[in-house]
Amino acid sequence: MKKHTLAIPVTLVAIAMGFLITLQIQTHKNVAELEQIQIQRTGSVKNLLADAQAESQQLQDERKMLTEQLDQARKLGGTSPQLLAELDRYQMMEGTVEVQGPGILITIDDRQQEHKVVFPLTPDDLLKIANTLKFAGAEAISINGQRIVGSTAIVLSGSSTKLVNQVPITRGEGVPYEILAIGNQDQLLDYFTKLEAATLKQSGISVSVVRKTVQIPSYKGSAPIKKPT
Repeated sequence: MKKHTLAIPVTLVAIAMGFLITLQIQTHKNVAELEQIQIQRTGSVKNLLADAQAESQQLQDERKMLTEQLDQARKLGGTSPQLLAELDRYQMMEGTVEVQGPGILITIDDRQQEHKVVFPLTPDDLLKIANTLKFAGAEAISINGQRIVGSTAIVLSGSSTKLVNQVPITRGEGVPYEILAIGNQDQLLDYFTKLEAATLKQSGISVSVVRKTVQIPSYKGSAPIKKPT
C-alpha cells in the first residue's frame, strides 16, 4: 500500500518533468524561429536598401544626362517641353523638389495605452513601411516632414530618439508618426492595409490611413543621392 502511495507523487513528478522538458524544447524552437525571421528580415532590409541606392545612382546618371541635354537645348535657343517634363519627373523622384498630389496620409500611434500592451515602432518598421509604399508605386514619401530618398537612413539615437536623414523625428506632442505618400491612392491604400497595418495593429499600435491630397517637402540634405560603396 505504501509503495502504491509513493508511486503517485513519483508519477506526477515524471509527468511534470516531461512537460517542462517539452516546453523548454518548444521555447528553444520558437526562439530559434524568431531569430531566423529576424535574420531574414535584416537581410531583406539590407537588400532593399542596396536596391534603392542602385536605383538612385541610375536616376542620378539619367538626370545628369537630361540636364546636359537641357543646357545644350538652351544654348541652341529653345527647350523641349518633353525634356523639361522628364527632368521634372526625375527631380521629383530624387526628392529635390517639393511636390503635391493625390495620395494617402498614415497616422501611427505607438504610445502605451491603458490595459493595452504596445510594442513601440522601430526604425526597421518605418523603413519597411517606406519600402512597401515604394513597391506600391509611391512617387514621393515623407515621415514626419522628412522626405525619403535613396540615401535616407532611419536609425535610433540613444534609447528612443529616431532619426530620419539625421534629423530627429520623435514627437513630444500630437500623433507620433505621420507618413505621407503620393501615388495611386487605391494601390497605396491596398498595399499598406494588407502588408503593414494588420501587423502593426497586432502589436497594439493604433493605425489610421485616409486618402488625401498631400504636400511633401523636398529633401533638405546636402547630398540626396550617393553612389553605393
